[in-house]
Amino acid sequence: MRRHEHLYYVLDHPEISDSQYDALMRQLQAIEESHPELVTADSPTQRVGGKPREGFVKVRHSSAMLSLDNALNEGELLDFDRRVRELLAGDPFQYTAEVKLDGLSMAAHYDSGLFVKAITRGDGLEGEDVTENARTIRALPLRVPNALPRFEVRGEVVMLTKNFQKLNEEREREGLPRYANPRNSAAGSLRVLEPAVTAARQLNFFAYFLLVDGKPFYPGHWESLEAMRQMGFKVNPRSCVCADAGALFSFCQSMEEARDTLPYEIDGVVAKVDSVAQQDRLGWTAKAPRWAIAFKFPPRQAETVVENIEVQVGRTGALTPVARLRPVAISGVTVSNATLHNEDEIQRLDLRIGDTVLIERSGDVIPKVVRVVRHGEHRVPFTMPARCPICGGDVVRAEGEAASRCVNSNCPARLKETILHFAARGVMDIDGMGEALADQLVDRGLVDGVAGIYSLTLDQLLGLERMGPKSAEKILQNIDRSRAQPLARVLNGLGIPFVGERTAQILADTFGDLDKIAAADSDALQTANEVGPKVAQSIRGFFDDARNRDLVEVLRAAGLQFTQEIRGPVGGPLTGSTFVLTGTLPTMTREQAKARIEALGGKVTDSVSKKTTYVVAGEAAGSKLTKAEKLGVPVLDEAGLLGLLDSSKSI
Repeated sequence: MRRHEHLYYVLDHPEISDSQYDALMRQLQAIEESHPELVTADSPTQRVGGKPREGFVKVRHSSAMLSLDNALNEGELLDFDRRVRELLAGDPFQYTAEVKLDGLSMAAHYDSGLFVKAITRGDGLEGEDVTENARTIRALPLRVPNALPRFEVRGEVVMLTKNFQKLNEEREREGLPRYANPRNSAAGSLRVLEPAVTAARQLNFFAYFLLVDGKPFYPGHWESLEAMRQMGFKVNPRSCVCADAGALFSFCQSMEEARDTLPYEIDGVVAKVDSVAQQDRLGWTAKAPRWAIAFKFPPRQAETVVENIEVQVGRTGALTPVARLRPVAISGVTVSNATLHNEDEIQRLDLRIGDTVLIERSGDVIPKVVRVVRHGEHRVPFTMPARCPICGGDVVRAEGEAASRCVNSNCPARLKETILHFAARGVMDIDGMGEALADQLVDRGLVDGVAGIYSLTLDQLLGLERMGPKSAEKILQNIDRSRAQPLARVLNGLGIPFVGERTAQILADTFGDLDKIAAADSDALQTANEVGPKVAQSIRGFFDDARNRDLVEVLRAAGLQFTQEIRGPVGGPLTGSTFVLTGTLPTMTREQAKARIEALGGKVTDSVSKKTTYVVAGEAAGSKLTKAEKLGVPVLDEAGLLGLLDSSKSI
């Protein structure tokens, strides 16, 4: 039966009919019922055996599952190739190219050849344990013969197009709404609490990484793909080794032409430097490896009519106009809304209600209005409301800003968005705190700020719509668990303008204490790497507001983490010096220059000010050079920078 599963689900070459396989399954079930001692964890009968679960446990990955930088055209792909060649200093190398499947990343762990655990990508550092659901994916081996003692296979969980269409047909017959696209359906199917539901969705798994102790085991990526194929994993056959960037781009073009003929959704090609040793030499940025790139196919487009323009209110009070569109299908997704960003964008497009517009899914995900195709016969202009459509508060557009904002800090719309941001997966990670729950909590007056989340009771939650005892208890457990989230996530959750995930981590590593951040003046805040005047002013303004200081105290009383170990940059001869890089340097990329400056304790920022120590200017330097000359900031060329770095090393 294992052999026939492999032939059917991995190789797509069945030797027996479905009815013959079902007969074998019934025979095996009868044997196991008569002899329970023969039942093993890898038996085909154990694909679906788990009871419905109450939630998903968070598990840390053996090594980070990083996202990839994107190349959107041939020029950007060639830029990536140039950077690789420069960093490898002329050493020969080759690429392995694979189609970029549009699904959900998952890591499957094996011990002594047996499948033992599956973890979703999550935030890249930790994901959710979906072992019981992953066990139902028949392309995922439950046993790997002659395998390494312990290893991990990372891959993509996808729903084939035919299975997605079948699922939507079944939902239509049952009077249920259709699902939007195969990717979201695959992700949702893997995370349902009932493994039998996952099994019915017939998910697939394509392997693309083999790791031992969180590191590649084989010296080359192509060799790793071949090894996984030999071990019985499903490895996508649409992959190849490319000798250079020209061959790589040709492969990308061929896959773009073939994408509509494939049995699953793809949105690009992933290229990796094949040699693992060279991958290690190239290294990583904070978010992505330097040795891999995702070549994204051009976005899909369609024409439709703007039937109305409505306004949404975000957590910062910003009013965002949204086009309500005549529904149109793009890349398998029905699009009925598209953001218009602000009044200036509407004027730039010369857009009115009733116009026919060209819509694209940017990155095949986010709907965007590209341009007006035809003016409507009875065009209606859009005017930003003078009062907030949610709370009736004043709407103000500050000089120099594109956004109009509701000035009422107690606006329910702002509060709902603030709660959703605070509870999000990459922030405080309160699973179950979704839009429907946030709406009820605010509308019923159960919370008047994010701190109110920590005062919720079981009785309050049980009084809400569609909230059972198990769900309510689970949410309270998740709320309680969030108290242990580190300082960086607490900072991110506060919603300080311009302080996102990365800046919050930098501040936490530099100061190690929320109270120190709250008390720091603008100059002190700018000692943190990448924190410039604008961000420092925003932080200072946030903590100068008495309401925000009160919020901090309530969160302190709730037991959130306000301190951590300081992990700021190691001091060096350039500590205290601030550099700005502009233009193209003759022999170094900006990333290389930045790395060398920071290695000696220097700080690299994006904006020039009186406090900038040096501006490093290359070819085609622009306004930053002009501003440096106006402020009298010393300007270095590449030779001057290298001389400074060399002399600093000897100090």
